[in-house]
Amino acid sequence: MQINNIDGLILPKKGDEEFLKINFDSLFSYDFAKKETYEFDIMGLESIVDEENYESVLFNISRSLDNKQKILTINKNIQEPIFLIHKLKDDETLFTNSLKIVVKKDIKASIVEVFVNSCKNSFYSVNRKIELEENASLEYAKVQDINSSNSMIFALAVEQKNSSNLEFFNFDFGDGFVVNSFENIINSEFANYELNGLVKLYKEATTSNLIKTIHNEKSSNSNINFKHSLKDSSKAVFKAKSIVNPSALFTKALQNCDTILLSNDATIIAQPHLEILIDELEASHGTTTGSLNKEQLLYLQSRGISEEKAYEMLLSAFENKIVDNIKDELIKDFIKTYKRDKYV
Repeated sequence: MQINNIDGLILPKKGDEEFLKINFDSLFSYDFAKKETYEFDIMGLESIVDEENYESVLFNISRSLDNKQKILTINKNIQEPIFLIHKLKDDETLFTNSLKIVVKKDIKASIVEVFVNSCKNSFYSVNRKIELEENASLEYAKVQDINSSNSMIFALAVEQKNSSNLEFFNFDFGDGFVVNSFENIINSEFANYELNGLVKLYKEATTSNLIKTIHNEKSSNSNINFKHSLKDSSKAVFKAKSIVNPSALFTKALQNCDTILLSNDATIIAQPHLEILIDELEASHGTTTGSLNKEQLLYLQSRGISEEKAYEMLLSAFENKIVDNIKDELIKDFIKTYKRDKYV
């Protein structure tokens, strides 16, 4: 089964600005032996037909194969995170999965979702919709650890009501091919949206993060903050577009992308973009690219610390600036102690 041959499916085009520098050819032309819907090990989830209108065409891949969407509704405060663990084991398989997460009014929740695999030449197409009702709060951490010869596309759409809060943490590890799409059209007052990412790649891994945020209502906040540490021949693409429309007075729209290249062959393509249509707001964007500070390395070595240990200390300090933003201590501890070996 080839994705290119699915009737009626609209796929990214090479000339589309959003997908420039991302090569889908080998994925979309690969002939998978079978197709499966990955089912959650959770009883009683409601199932609906997904008829939403999404900004990104990447949602169409899963829906063209299975348009059913499970719904996880959180209607009471929970003290510990909900863990969703995806373990892909079948070779030569196109997996799909779609989930809507609804957090009810005044409810506070946290979720950890982990994607790992032990298969070869498989692809996971994942759709997520997050709906936060008035004054709801969700802290969400996602770990992707997809190994070589495998691919994953993760498409997220967010809907927030007044005074809701979403803090999303995206961790990209492994050495496979991954594309993440994040879209949030903010139509409510005092909505807060924070998207943090750590992209840690090696070998020939390729990870792309495509982010689109549109502010349509006043006093809403968005803060996009990504860090990359890239080794070997790995490649990362970061494209963030924040649009602030005239109706979104007193909005705050921030973007930042920092990258450390740990080899001469590692590549980062970073394109932060702000489209501002009013004056009454706070906005900024920036990107930096470099290597570990040689003076700091020498300083640590002069204090008796080995070169290898000094290297690890500086890299950890850089990466932990994302991890330390996590408020839930259980999630923070999980991320800091995460090991792929526990799940494959």
